[in-house]
Amino acid sequence: MMLSTKQSGVLKGMLLAMVTSIGGITAAIIYDPFQYAGLNVLSERLTVLGLALILPTLLLIVSVGRLAKFRFFSPDDIDGSGLTPGSHDAVMLQSLLQNTLEQCVIAFAVYTAWVLLMPSNWLSVVPLCSILFAVGRIGFFVGYRRGAPARAFGFALTFYSTVVMFLVLLGYQLA
Repeated sequence: MMLSTKQSGVLKGMLLAMVTSIGGITAAIIYDPFQYAGLNVLSERLTVLGLALILPTLLLIVSVGRLAKFRFFSPDDIDGSGLTPGSHDAVMLQSLLQNTLEQCVIAFAVYTAWVLLMPSNWLSVVPLCSILFAVGRIGFFVGYRRGAPARAFGFALTFYSTVVMFLVLLGYQLA
């Protein structure tokens, strides 16, 4: 089966994001760049979690704020998506918000499980994945209007960093 140009572009973005995610998580486990190896008290672990949730939460707030600002200044959209069909721009911003919310829910659950269940010398994975989440979301936002190939890396970096983290967590717990 031949891939279209768009499919090839998406595949390249996905593969690059997967390699980046696996490489970043592996490096964080091996090198513990944030030096969390000694954090064994629950309150210290929860501090790591709290700090790591700041970036995803900020990007969710930005997504909500962008849509709210747009609706306020758009007479056709000010009543919201429940009362109007929404302009092209409102629908696009709603899509960005919806996807960011979905990604945040997954990340919050995985980050929390990791902080509570994984060895302390592996805790650097959490802030690293938070940074990957932020870089991915920004790339997704910037590339969204240009189509699937332009947003593929950003989406995949946000998603794969969390999914790889989850799979490592699951494997560790089942081992």
